Amino acid sequence: MSEQSWQTPPAPIHQILTAPPTPTVSFSPTQQWFLELERPSLCSIVDLAAPEVAVAGFRLNPQTNSPARSNPYRQLWITELATGIKRGVPLPNPVQISFLRWSPDGQKLAFTLTQSNGLELWAMELAAGKPWRVTEPILNGTYGSPYCWQSNEAFLCKVIVPDRGDPPIAPQVQPPRIQENLGRKTPSLTYTNLLSSPYDETLFEYYVTSTLEQINLAGQRTSLVASALISSVVPSPDGQYILLETLHRPFSYQVPASRFPKCIQILDQRGSLIHQLADLPLDDQRSTKFDAVRPGARAIRWRSDLPASLFWVEALDGGDPTQAVPQRDRGLELNAPFTEPPQELWRSQYRFRRIRWGRDNVALLWERDYDTRQLRLWRIHPDQPQTPPTLLIDRSFEDRYRDPGMPLMTPGAYGCHVLRFSSDGQSIYFSGRGASPQGVYPFLDRMELVTGQTERIWQCQAPYFEGVVDLLKDMTLITRRQSKTEPPNYFKRSLGQDQLLPLTHYADPAPQFAGVQKEVVRYQRADGVALSAKLYLPAGYDPQKDGALPMLFWIYPEEFKNRELAGQVTVTENEFSRPRYASVLFLLTQGYAILDNPTLPIIGEETIEPNDTYVEQLIAGAEAAVSYVVERGVADRDRLGIGGHSYGAFTTANLLAHTSLFRLGIARSGAYNRTLTPFGFQGEQRHFWEASTTYMQMSPFTHAATITAPLLLIHGASDSNVGTYPLQTERLYEALKGLGATVRWVELPLEDHSYRSQESVGHVLWEMVRWCDRYLKGLQEH
Repeated sequence: MSEQSWQTPPAPIHQILTAPPTPTVSFSPTQQWFLELERPSLCSIVDLAAPEVAVAGFRLNPQTNSPARSNPYRQLWITELATGIKRGVPLPNPVQISFLRWSPDGQKLAFTLTQSNGLELWAMELAAGKPWRVTEPILNGTYGSPYCWQSNEAFLCKVIVPDRGDPPIAPQVQPPRIQENLGRKTPSLTYTNLLSSPYDETLFEYYVTSTLEQINLAGQRTSLVASALISSVVPSPDGQYILLETLHRPFSYQVPASRFPKCIQILDQRGSLIHQLADLPLDDQRSTKFDAVRPGARAIRWRSDLPASLFWVEALDGGDPTQAVPQRDRGLELNAPFTEPPQELWRSQYRFRRIRWGRDNVALLWERDYDTRQLRLWRIHPDQPQTPPTLLIDRSFEDRYRDPGMPLMTPGAYGCHVLRFSSDGQSIYFSGRGASPQGVYPFLDRMELVTGQTERIWQCQAPYFEGVVDLLKDMTLITRRQSKTEPPNYFKRSLGQDQLLPLTHYADPAPQFAGVQKEVVRYQRADGVALSAKLYLPAGYDPQKDGALPMLFWIYPEEFKNRELAGQVTVTENEFSRPRYASVLFLLTQGYAILDNPTLPIIGEETIEPNDTYVEQLIAGAEAAVSYVVERGVADRDRLGIGGHSYGAFTTANLLAHTSLFRLGIARSGAYNRTLTPFGFQGEQRHFWEASTTYMQMSPFTHAATITAPLLLIHGASDSNVGTYPLQTERLYEALKGLGATVRWVELPLEDHSYRSQESVGHVLWEMVRWCDRYLKGLQEH
């Protein structure tokens, strides 16, 4: 019998885990203020044990009518950007802040406080810094946001039905579970927490049903909509109309609530129906191909640059990317008062991805085709749809060196974000990560709208990794800067003057890591594909004195369609690296070297699918990485381990099954039998019956008899991630145990796909250190 109690990792890991985290920073839309929000990075296992109800693909807390397993903020500070004056925000204990929202004019802040019996709405004027309670704990945050600003003086709120009574009581004996399919194709992924009985359906309706109310800053309430399964509520930019989305029966036991039938309506300020835009049926026949979408209207949003104009997208291929059609999507617009037919704005050859509005004659539109990996960016003319769009960017989305970044946005006339234009109105601004053969250096560009030509205004320089947060009106940048030795902090940077004003002064949260050596290393696969990895060596490591160290690889492969693009280096050497949660980097404190994310590209060019040679390419990538660290002298072949989380765990088991490169494995929250995910996984779009040989060859469960290295299996007992049921780990353990392997299975109570409690994270790290000590260092327990 193995140990059956929580364990604490060795020093200094436990001390780092319990240290206060760096606050989260949020800037106001007008950049007059910024917030600093603090919460514990890890919760207690008791928090995870709070009551919850799992229905329709999500979990809710029945006592607070809010999302289950949330991690609210516990402290809030406001700093005025111009003066640097920082003030704490007084709030009643226990402080649990969620759902923060800026007012349209950026002068107020709203948020919820979680009480034992529900969510209260609070507000504050930023200049005064004194919050007040707007409502009692009446908000319904079980599904989607419980409120939004309707104007600078009032909110639209989802409110618990006053007379809803007690929750439904579960029947003592459930009836037979019966489902049938009468000849339709209804494939679905392996979703979790779905409805499974009539009782579940009544629970879903009980907790998600809300009324819609307008509530002003003084707490005065006006009823707008009687009880409904309200999914989302969005006011028009001018506040005169309401876009209401509600769900209705028939429900499904195969797909989550987001794919239930939904009705989309436009209401006036008083809640009266103006226009019904769509009533969409159950979305259960959608293909599992990555570019498949819901038929009918989707991506329904208000235009951010106009007072009340709706925009949406409709598939021209029925939502099925396997259909051969000249165009995939079209965009439509409907203006207030919504009595005229909608106007078509554009059609796209590829699948619509996103749109950013600027003004009457400028909007940016992205389209993408997954199979070819092509991504295009267009400038369209919303006021003149007949004007041909201008192609600004046409690239493979695998080509990170040509990534132009994303456009900067700014509050428009109605308080909604629109494109940030240059002073002459002829250009817009892009900020990006800046990956290149020389390294990763974030940048700010100005792009001319007519030609698409760009001018580099600013770019980060070594030894820093400094990204653009925003561009102020006086052409001053707000940036977030860090280096190998300096923790991330926020700054004001004057362009052209090289002046830097710190806005925050955060210290190193884990000074025990100050001497750790980090390097981005490059090497090649046997077939010439360029590879890279982040190599970490313990603090104080001396190659002459210490020589080769025991080393753990931490892996996660990625699919590509182009071998040259697969070799691009997209990680930076200048990032401040400190471990969080259950990071493998904690093992550096115990004398281990870490090769983090050695690239393992799985490439399938032209008509060849990447996964058809998954195992061969996986082995080639691992062999190249092993050869590099051994030849460099930082590791030896007899003390190499491998591990990973999720798809990395799956890959870990595969490398143990197909090679003898590693002396141990650590596999966390993985899926090991691909017949249990028959309608696709990770980058695989084909279903099992289209590619059964590939599914079987890729499944380490199939090859369990060849796994001889000691394998540590860890899984959260409440894993809700698509495909990674805890059963996957349990069955692999049973197979390995029955075959006589050395294997240990740890199931973490209450934990999801990622581990969140201090008890679980500490225990996971204890297990990892213990496993490595035993099978890489050869240490025996006393």
